[in-house]
Amino acid sequence: MSVTLISTFYSLEPVMVAITKLSPEKLILLINEDVGKERLQSEVTLRDTVGKVIEIETLNTSVYDVVKIARDTAEIIDNEKANEKKVIVNVSGGRKTQALGALFGCYARHEKVERIVYLTEEDNEVVEIPKLNYGISPTKKLILEEMAKGDSSVKNLSIKIGISRGMTYNHIRELREMGLIEHNKLEITSAGQLAII
Repeated sequence: MSVTLISTFYSLEPVMVAITKLSPEKLILLINEDVGKERLQSEVTLRDTVGKVIEIETLNTSVYDVVKIARDTAEIIDNEKANEKKVIVNVSGGRKTQALGALFGCYARHEKVERIVYLTEEDNEVVEIPKLNYGISPTKKLILEEMAKGDSSVKNLSIKIGISRGMTYNHIRELREMGLIEHNKLEITSAGQLAII
C-alpha cells in the first residue's frame, strides 16, 4: 500500500525532512490562500527537487479558520483512504493554526490515519502525535449535527433523535461540560463543529 503524506506548508525544510524520513509516493500540501513570496519560492523549489519522483498536489485552505482547515484535512484523508492509501499527516511545516486544524481533522478521522507526526526544528527528529478522537457517543453527535443545522429546541431535538427530553437535557449538559455547546445558549461551539466533521 502506497503512502500519502499530507503536510502543512509554509517553509521548505520541514517538508523536505518529512519526505526523507517518511518516504511517501504522494504529497498533499495544505497551503495558505494568501500566497507569500517565501512560500511560493519554497513550493517551486520543492517541485523542482522531488516533483519528478513524488506526486505533489496542493490544497488552498484557510490560514486561521481552524474548522475549515480540519474539514479540508478530513476530506483529503477520506479521499486518500478511498484510494487505498496509507495516510501520514505532518503538522510541522506551516502556521500554528493550520497545524491545529490539520490535527483536528486527523482526530475526526483517527481510524483512517496511519500516523501524525511533528518534526523538531532543532534536530529534525520525528515526534509521534497521539491519534485522539472526540469521544462522543453517536447520540451526542446526532444532537450536535441537528444543532449545526440550526435546531435549538430541546423538544425538536428529542423527537428527531428519538430520545426523551430528559435524556436530551442530560446529553446537552454533558456536551456543555465538554465545551461543545455554548454555556449560556443552546448553540454549537467551534469545538462542537470540529467534533462532527
